[in-house]
Amino acid sequence: MDRITFIQYLIARFILWSVAHAQFGLAVFYARLLDLAVPRLRRTARRNLEMAYPGKTAAEREAIVDEVFRSIARLIYSFARFPQINRQNIYEWIRYEGLDNYLEAKKCGRGILVATAHFGNWELSAFAHALMTEPMHVMIRPLDNPSIDRIVEQRRELSGNQLISKRDAARAVLRALHENQAVGILIDQNTSLEEGVFVDFFGTPACANTGFAKIAARTGAVVIPGFAVWAEEEKRYVLNFRAPMAITGEVTEDTQRIHSKLEEAIREYPGQWLWIHRRWKTRPPGEPPLY
Repeated sequence: MDRITFIQYLIARFILWSVAHAQFGLAVFYARLLDLAVPRLRRTARRNLEMAYPGKTAAEREAIVDEVFRSIARLIYSFARFPQINRQNIYEWIRYEGLDNYLEAKKCGRGILVATAHFGNWELSAFAHALMTEPMHVMIRPLDNPSIDRIVEQRRELSGNQLISKRDAARAVLRALHENQAVGILIDQNTSLEEGVFVDFFGTPACANTGFAKIAARTGAVVIPGFAVWAEEEKRYVLNFRAPMAITGEVTEDTQRIHSKLEEAIREYPGQWLWIHRRWKTRPPGEPPLY
């Protein structure tokens, strides 16, 4: 382990330890430090919001960016406390809405593909579902720092979930679906021209990975959008499993439909999506960069 990697590891360990033994305000402080230390994140969010919400004022868009960092703070706070969350106290953190959609999908016997995103609390949603109903498989991309990655993976597995690395994703996903299990996949990240197609996303073409739609068509698995969003009035999250989506087998059409459902959810809670990601980085051939 080189020096920089080790320092990053120590910082991550300290943040998780300190937040686990403090109030929510410390997580807010760390999120604010992230905002100040990496100014390109706020710049990216501003640019994204300019494209997605051209009708909003600069002040309104800035308020959304502020809420994004508060949403990150809530995620840090819950993730730091995963070792303390169990079947007895999980409902203090989150409740279901639309669980019947999930249970009915299980009866089909073809597995479930949960289309989710960096929206609300994607870490707590899968973690909590394992405690409240049953474990699932979660597709992940290993972090660049192997030591930090081990910490994150250990916490993700605490409630019984199984992780699927993108390196060997296809075989593991097909096996899980064949066994009528659920697989959660983050669908909202920018992808390359080689792996994706362009879909309309907030009025601007966005390159979206086609793997999800292809697996759904090949296996006949039931596709359900699932998101854990913060309910301010309840001071906890709501894990919402939405109605199953029809899959036609036409890759571009299916990918567009899935992303339209995601956009619909984000528009309900715009401050809870990770606008700091350069979602529109990949452009159609000949188009200038947007960032």
